[in-house]
Order: sequence, then C-alpha cells, then structure tokens
Amino acid sequence: MKLLTFKQQGSDYLGALSDAGVFNLSAAAEGDIAFSSMQHFIEAGQPALDRAYAMLASGSAFIPPEQVDLLAPLPLPAQIRDCLGFEEHLKNSYKSAIKLVAMAADDPVKAEQELQASGRFTVPEVWYQQPLYYKGNRFCVAPSGKDVVWPAYSDVMDFELELACIIGKKGKDISQASAEDHIFGYTIYNDFSARDTQMQESAGPLGPAKSKDFDDSIILGPVIVTKDELEDPYHLRMQARINGETWCDNNSSTIHWKFSDMIAHISKSETLHPGEVIGSGTVGLGCGLEHLRFLNDGDVVELEVEKIGVISNKVIRR
Repeated sequence: MKLLTFKQQGSDYLGALSDAGVFNLSAAAEGDIAFSSMQHFIEAGQPALDRAYAMLASGSAFIPPEQVDLLAPLPLPAQIRDCLGFEEHLKNSYKSAIKLVAMAADDPVKAEQELQASGRFTVPEVWYQQPLYYKGNRFCVAPSGKDVVWPAYSDVMDFELELACIIGKKGKDISQASAEDHIFGYTIYNDFSARDTQMQESAGPLGPAKSKDFDDSIILGPVIVTKDELEDPYHLRMQARINGETWCDNNSSTIHWKFSDMIAHISKSETLHPGEVIGSGTVGLGCGLEHLRFLNDGDVVELEVEKIGVISNKVIRR
C-alpha cells in the first residue's frame, strides 16, 4: 500500500494512494485513533494495515490527487538516523574533496597529487567494519513541493538522493536475520546539505550539525510504500534531476550496507521504536559534490525512486 499524509480544508488526514486517487483512511475509519495519523497507524501494526486494505478495496470515494495538499508522509518521525550505505558515494566524495582543497592552492596540480598521496581522503577502515550514521533533526522534515529556504550562513547548496526505511516494530538487539521484520515501509529521503559549512564542521570529531540541521532540510515522501508491496528495496532505479537535467541515474542494488545491517547495528543495547526513520545514505553520483556542481538560487530538485515516486523542491535564497 502507498500511504500518505495530506491536508484538506485545514485538517490533516491519513490516506492511501491508488490508481483511482487518494482514499481518506482517517474519514473511513470513523474516529479510530489508529487511523488518526501515520505515527498511530504504524504503531497499530498489522491489524490496522489489514483493515486499511479492506477499506481501500470497498471504498468508492476517491479524491483526485491534485485536490489535496501533500504533507511529508511521516511529518514528525520518532527519530532520524542517516547512514552511509553506498561505497561509491563515499569514494566519489573524497575525490571531490581533494579537488576542492587543491583548487585553493598556488599549484593545484601539485597539491592534488600530494593530497592523494597523503591518504587523508580515503574511505576509513571503520566504514567497512560497521554501518556509520549520524542523527538528523526530526523537526526539520518537510514535504515534496515546499520551497526550501537556504540557511543564511551557507553559500554552497547541495542535495542528496537517498532511500529510507521506517521502523514498524519495536526491538532491541535485533539480529540481521530478523531485521527486515521490523521494517514498516520505505520512502524517498533528500538530505539537503550546506557543503561549505560541512567542510568547516568536518574538522571537528562530532560529525555534521548546522550543515544538515536547518528548517526543511530533510524531505521525505511522497508516500510510504509498505514492505509487503515493496519486498525488494535493493533493485530500484534512483534518479536525480536538477531543472529537468539528469545528474544521477543509479540503482539501489549498489548498496554496501543494507537496512538489515543498519538495524542490527543500531539496535545493539538500544531499543528501536515504531516511526523511526533510517536513511540509506546517498547513492553513488546522487549529490552535487560528486559532480563538483552545486545548486543555484531557484533550482528545482527532483528525486525519483522506482516504485515509490518523485519528490520535488525548489531551493531559494532570501
């Protein structure tokens, strides 16, 4: 099932998207709290999903998608973690970082050679030993279609094309073999990034902060596709277009650390809860840094993942 959160006539609703249009699950459920929000629906588990399928099958009142305002499918996640799952992205980013640093030197060619030889810009061994992640700000989530105002402290705008899973079942010390049982569904994740700020913060040992955390910096959507409908998330075409120009055309099959690896690692001595979001990390060539091309004021960023849909946002400066 493709689930969404939408606004109509000033109220927020849980809905399902089908070929016939948007079906209002909240209204059809007649006050059942399990259908009052995406978070409550996820927490209600399989019985709620079974009832939703039954309502959708017998429903007749479908709303044309253009008549609703889409919100992020999970407007306020319980938690957000963003992992580094794709080796290609990491290698490309280090190569670009070398070029960016070398450009500022008196002899860029010599500086680039020295930086490559130094080994400073190589994938760290720990990345091959365990999934790495940082925690995002759950209050920064925004929907497809919303203009993203770039933070005033940054001049280098970038996007990141990611897949994300949503946790559906509580668990601790989850094994890799059973990790998939804890996934509710999947969505698209755009991790907007202030690259100049990130370069400054990377000198510290604590990871990204203001380079990732600013209003509307995390785009989720347009829907959550439930796990039963998207059984294999590792063979999905992933594309990024800027003003209609394709910058990335890759596939989730290139992932190194799968969601099962991430869940098993994160849940060590720590409880995962329904409604938590785990990002896959950026797919190879899925950001401007890898191309040494960045966003300009007014650019429209479209990210598409096969079987999930498209999210689109304009970046603006004020």
